[in-house]
Amino acid sequence: MPISRRALAAAFAVCVLLPLSACGSGDDGGSTDASGKVEGDITFQTWNLRANFKDYFEGLITDFEKKYPGTNVKWVDQPAEGYADKISADAAGGTLPDVVNVSPDLVAPLAKAGLALDLDKSAAQYKKEYLDGAWASHQIPGMTGTYAFPWYLNTGPLFYNKSLFEEAGLDADQPPTTYDELFADALQIAEKTDGKVATLANVPTIEDFGRYGVPLMNKGGTAFTFNDAKGVELLTKYKELYDAKALDPQALTATPESSGKKFLTEAVAMNPGSALDLGNFKKQAPNLYKNIGITDQITSTGHANMYVMGVMVNAQTKRTPAAVAFAHYVTDAAHQMSFAKKVAIFPSTAGSLDDPYFTKEDGTDETRVRVAAAKSLKTAVNYTPVLFSEQMKTELRNEVAKALQGKESPKEALDNAVEACDRLLQQQG
Repeated sequence: MPISRRALAAAFAVCVLLPLSACGSGDDGGSTDASGKVEGDITFQTWNLRANFKDYFEGLITDFEKKYPGTNVKWVDQPAEGYADKISADAAGGTLPDVVNVSPDLVAPLAKAGLALDLDKSAAQYKKEYLDGAWASHQIPGMTGTYAFPWYLNTGPLFYNKSLFEEAGLDADQPPTTYDELFADALQIAEKTDGKVATLANVPTIEDFGRYGVPLMNKGGTAFTFNDAKGVELLTKYKELYDAKALDPQALTATPESSGKKFLTEAVAMNPGSALDLGNFKKQAPNLYKNIGITDQITSTGHANMYVMGVMVNAQTKRTPAAVAFAHYVTDAAHQMSFAKKVAIFPSTAGSLDDPYFTKEDGTDETRVRVAAAKSLKTAVNYTPVLFSEQMKTELRNEVAKALQGKESPKEALDNAVEACDRLLQQQG
């Protein structure tokens, strides 16, 4: 049900990670003082962005070099696959870029290893430029400091197929707004279609548990807690959906792309998405587009889920003033706004979401989605714990699959997932 960070990558071809390359590496660490002259060579590395945003980034780099004569930014673009592994390898090999665009879960191990510059110490003057929640998004439980500039945010609505709701005897103008309504509607759609139409195409992920109101970690960030009674309740409900084919039978192996295709071909009734998806529906599935419904994310907490990207400075860079200046330049209000007008993302800078671009309706579905998403972002929460790694996501997914298949009870599955994730947490140090 959620839009995962991976889903955003697929949806926008812009799930970016921007490391600034190996010129910051070396045996001895760099200076944490960013107050010197902005000069020297740095390398800017992106993740699968050149194809769609070549002109934007080349223009941004040219403007930065004009603003700071004596700087030279080398831009390197990497393929999307395996980027997290690449960051780990660079960190281990001493070749971590000077500036790295990271998600919170990727910055955590780098901060713990002393490789992420603490911006509260080195760039505190910029903090006021960003939304409080966005600035806090790259803080690590158990550590003091902030380890990346906030870059773009994202969230999105739930899309639903009005005709599939109507065919199942549901009111297409009254989509579910609570989990109880969602589960009841899903079971009715499955029953009325003899299991041919599922409502959801994805198994629950960590942010689903968070959005359901499950406490995910203890306050100290030393142990996971999503195996409590509320967590078991959510997984039990999903097991009921799976047995009734209200959850797509292929959900156990679904990817964002495959889930999107199921919705596109009208095999599932609901799917999360973004304003960008509407254009795809219009072109690829005009029948779906004319029957599309748009509703808010379902949550028990009153807060939508948001996804956050940030730009980290390598603590070992030899060009700290230039690296900090460039990371700030990429993420300042003007550049975030210009990027947001090229792709369906949202700026993390204070006041930007009050711009008419994010508040004024013009009668189009695209604008309707954008305005609704921007409004929800003001109170949205990044439910995925900063310390929840890709390995932990895999452990949870595997245990959820066992519960849905009846190989373990929901309680056993979540106990096992918490045990595995706690073990991985201890290994992080």
